[in-house]
Amino acid sequence: MNTKEKKTQGIVKRTKPGSEDRASVTALVLQGMRNGLSALKSCEAAGVHQSTFNTWLNDDDALAAEYARAREDLIERMAQEVLELSDSDVGFLPDGKKDWAAVQKHKLQVDTRKWLLSKLAPKKFGDKIEVSGDPANPLVQRIERVIVKA
Repeated sequence: MNTKEKKTQGIVKRTKPGSEDRASVTALVLQGMRNGLSALKSCEAAGVHQSTFNTWLNDDDALAAEYARAREDLIERMAQEVLELSDSDVGFLPDGKKDWAAVQKHKLQVDTRKWLLSKLAPKKFGDKIEVSGDPANPLVQRIERVIVKA
């Protein structure tokens, strides 16, 4: 047996350096997203820089698919949060009057989440604008291209 065989005997080689660590870190990031943290906050909690995680996403199609599912879960959780905030009672001041500052805070929280949802998932949560016209009187009758030479 030569020295090369002795060195590799009994040692399990990893496919990529740090792949075990990478697998546990990616699992933490994805779980954090499913629990409602943004990708940035999930990466920070898992101890990895987001640019590093994004590089891993670009290199691994299976991880990218898992990330897409975790992102969908995060978006659904955010939509549920909008409903909970909208339905929650705001409360009253000690003198029995409505706490209008708290009402405005709730309104801001709901509006911010709705806006973010419309940007993250525009097909599902975005504003739908339908433009239609009468077939007898179309909205656009003729489009001409005019070129002006100087």
